[in-house]
Amino acid sequence: MYEQKPWLNFYGRVPPHLDYPQQTLYQAVHQSASRHPDAIAYDFMGRNVSYRRLCEEIDRCASALASLGLKRGDFITIAMPTCPQGVICFYAANKLGAVAAMVHPLATEKEIAFYLDETGSRYALTLDACYGKFKAAAGRSALSTLILARIPDCLSLPLRLGFWLTRGRHLEKVPRDPMVRWWRELMARRTTAVARAETGTHDPAVVLFSGGTTGVPKGILLSNQNFIAEGMQVAAWGEITARDSILAILPIFHGFGLGVCINAAFMSGGKSILVPQFTAETVARLIKTKRPSLLVGVPTLFDALSRNHEFQRSDLSCLRATFSGADTLPQPIKKRFEQVVQVGGGRVQLLEGYGLTEAVTAIMATPLGRYRERSIGVPFPDMLAKVVVPGTLDEASVGSDGELCLSGPAVMLGYLHHPDETAAALRTHADGRVWLHTGDIASMDGDGFFYFKLRQKRMIKSSGMNVYPAQVEECLYRHPAVLEACVVGVPDPAQGQRVKGFVVVKPPAAASPELAQELIAHCQKELIKWSCPRDIEFRSALPKTMIGKVAFKQLEDEEAARSGGAGQRPG
Repeated sequence: MYEQKPWLNFYGRVPPHLDYPQQTLYQAVHQSASRHPDAIAYDFMGRNVSYRRLCEEIDRCASALASLGLKRGDFITIAMPTCPQGVICFYAANKLGAVAAMVHPLATEKEIAFYLDETGSRYALTLDACYGKFKAAAGRSALSTLILARIPDCLSLPLRLGFWLTRGRHLEKVPRDPMVRWWRELMARRTTAVARAETGTHDPAVVLFSGGTTGVPKGILLSNQNFIAEGMQVAAWGEITARDSILAILPIFHGFGLGVCINAAFMSGGKSILVPQFTAETVARLIKTKRPSLLVGVPTLFDALSRNHEFQRSDLSCLRATFSGADTLPQPIKKRFEQVVQVGGGRVQLLEGYGLTEAVTAIMATPLGRYRERSIGVPFPDMLAKVVVPGTLDEASVGSDGELCLSGPAVMLGYLHHPDETAAALRTHADGRVWLHTGDIASMDGDGFFYFKLRQKRMIKSSGMNVYPAQVEECLYRHPAVLEACVVGVPDPAQGQRVKGFVVVKPPAAASPELAQELIAHCQKELIKWSCPRDIEFRSALPKTMIGKVAFKQLEDEEAARSGGAGQRPG
């Protein structure tokens, strides 16, 4: 039992401790099905599938995979958008005791070869459109069986026909290949039912890839318990029940999409509305027609929605809770989204949370109805958090900045094939607990609310002073001409680094040297001298990561290349 923590005073109806079943993910979904057999588990483009039917699909897929030779301890790479085949295969592999390695279907051939090699996957599931990349990567890996799915596999006949007329007929035909198996044929085959593998809650279940602080992808090995705990914690925090539905906008190769939008819904018997491809128009239409009660996403998603005309004209009274994570939420985006929702009849606040792949995804958030400006909230049930003096195991004083550390049932098993990095990240403290050193800078106030400052490696050191990019970006967002902003440190021989802002303005034609000076002056009114941008570069768009976050590392790399690597970030 964890000791009393100040943040427990703000839990309201959320229990401080949960009873985690000693079971696998496959068993957990079957348990939800036993409680809510006729409830809708997922909605994919209008096709509603009950929990009873979902479990039948998972069992049929597991039998098909077993007939191909997949067994306990094997890795299977799943490179699918947010669609039924990827979800079904994920839980089916778990039944067999295999480990699912979730990767982006748009990954390059080189990236796919790396993922296959890193996991030793002999099996993979992807879309037919990705055949060429996987075939090319197979020659450099152990891959021997490639299961190909088509988006229409899980559509009704009219929608299948519509897909073929608009997009399907333009796809390159897959040649006859002995390594290829087709999803639809596998699922239609009569195979012998297979028993669940004798795996337990602490056994490996999933590998998610993260660039981490080095920029080199690392496989993060997560157990059944990690996913079950995180899913139950999210469900308890959001008070998710079988009556709720959540838009699964975020991709299933990411912990946020798989852990929150899919697994957390399934842990509580709720409905997950699968969205294979994000556009503001698509999501606005789904909110209007499907009326989900929960919406989670990254800041760029909420920004795009709040600017979408259909969303602005919709009845938004269905929204019960909205959460933003995976990146810092600028206040102007938060306020604009809330204003649009209020006009549409909703009363929710856009609450910020925090998570990282090393703990599946979200592990703290603002309590419902307890908004505290710029706070990422408080830890979920059974998760502990503290701030330590950087480079030490010593807890920092209240209000002081330091490295955020986490402990609890959602914390990863470790990095795949990287024991030294695992040992550096997972460290035993004086209390005897294993703590995850996140590499993120944060502070905690006297009530136990945490405040994220930045990824430790993103700190800008200008003239020896610490500069927090999120603070500068938020200042830029407050200028009416700014649509998007990202701040990085640029190598500078005199200052070590100087602050540079990359900005998208509205309208684009407004970009000018005069506006750049106006934005710098705007920051000088609100920020201390060394935090102010010295340069502003206008862009038509900012680069994004695969889940829609602004790719600040790409901008940093561009600037380092321009300078020839001179003046690198000081240690």
